[in-house]
Amino acid sequence: MSMRTILLVDDEPTARYGTRRALESKYKIVEAGSAAEARAGLDAARPDLILLDMVMPGEDGLAFLRSLRGAGNQTPVLVVSALDSASTAIEALRAGAQDYIVKGFDIEELRHRVAAILQTSLLGEENARLRRELVGDGLFGRMIGASPEIRRVFERAERVAATDATVLLLGESGTGKDLLAQEIHNRSPRAGKSFVAVNCAALPENLIESELFGFERGAFTGAAQQRKGKFELASGGTLFLDEIGDMNPVTQAKVLRALESRKIERLGGSESIDVDVRVISATHRDLPAEIAAGKFREDLFYRIRVVTLTLPSLREHPTDIPLLASSFVKQLGARHGRDARLTRNAIDALTKYRWPGNVRELRNALETALVLSAGDEISADDLPDEIRAGKPAARAAIAAGTSVAGADGESAFLGEADFREAKRQFEIAFLKRKLEAHRWNVSKTAEEIGLHRQSLQEKLRELGIQRPVK
Repeated sequence: MSMRTILLVDDEPTARYGTRRALESKYKIVEAGSAAEARAGLDAARPDLILLDMVMPGEDGLAFLRSLRGAGNQTPVLVVSALDSASTAIEALRAGAQDYIVKGFDIEELRHRVAAILQTSLLGEENARLRRELVGDGLFGRMIGASPEIRRVFERAERVAATDATVLLLGESGTGKDLLAQEIHNRSPRAGKSFVAVNCAALPENLIESELFGFERGAFTGAAQQRKGKFELASGGTLFLDEIGDMNPVTQAKVLRALESRKIERLGGSESIDVDVRVISATHRDLPAEIAAGKFREDLFYRIRVVTLTLPSLREHPTDIPLLASSFVKQLGARHGRDARLTRNAIDALTKYRWPGNVRELRNALETALVLSAGDEISADDLPDEIRAGKPAARAAIAAGTSVAGADGESAFLGEADFREAKRQFEIAFLKRKLEAHRWNVSKTAEEIGLHRQSLQEKLRELGIQRPVK
């Protein structure tokens, strides 16, 4: 391996000389007498570590460090200061320094700190290289796919993860936008901090603002104590705004202000609170069409789509279906204590089906089949009816001009003349099917269909749905 390079930034020539003598036997040393000189020489030096003095005339070390991180430069920094103060150290670490050492240090201590940072950096580079290889093999954390369509998404996501850019994820429901957001966070410089997700479609309009921005005690009836919102909880990390296309216009305006100013106010409060978040948004909606209809703010759209990644529907990369299905059967088998495999006719049926619910529907269908199958094989006969028929249930019924009926003959809602009654019957049929698939576990069902547990319970009460008594 070639000799590692250290950029030494200090306005005092004697201090630079002493530090150079301590390190030059093992490292290539490049010197800069000011922040401006260091910035000008960064591209040529390509340092593996920056040894940065805090107190310099003009632009000080802290300001230089903040500008580096703001520009997306993640070169490790060891800060050196004459001030032995906890507050100075904390400021430097918060700004993105890896370590902090006080002037008057022992030479061996300096060598030890430098070696430790460079070793950690080397491990990070090796991890990044291995991750890139896995992406080439069709693995992106918990996501898999070997087709060119999905690998292109993984490769772009890997590149954007290393930056602090705001990302918009597009794709139909069930394509895995939530998993992709989590994996981007896991590969980012913010990986050690919080990943906070908010489903904008699952929250009632009157709750979304308090959920995002928090509230002060007494802000509204029932606000018995102060509560931090998701922006504050995600500070330093990543905020994932799932289904942002369903956010109401008033909240959109507040989110835009928060992204522009990096400040929020809790409901009922007047204090501005600084928040440092990387925002990833997702939607299955056509946002330009929503903008044209006056439902989505154009200025917010341009703010959230600095980088856009589009997850293809499962029918756009059907060659991945056998790979995904085999992986899901292994995962689900481990969860349910079953060691099963898919037969050839099952894989053929899965590949021919159009998957309107995408990867999520595939996983749920396989879980149902695994639970209901006997023996160690899952055949086509164990798959849900619509998959064996090769047509999604609702689409098949519409094509035939008939109503949709479930396994127990429920819900002829497509034959209803009144929209509200049809909607009520559909909701009953849909929720019963999902609850039965999860053995009436409300929490698991709510998670699958994208609702809060409390919202699902309220919906069940509203529709009069109760667990059957055995």
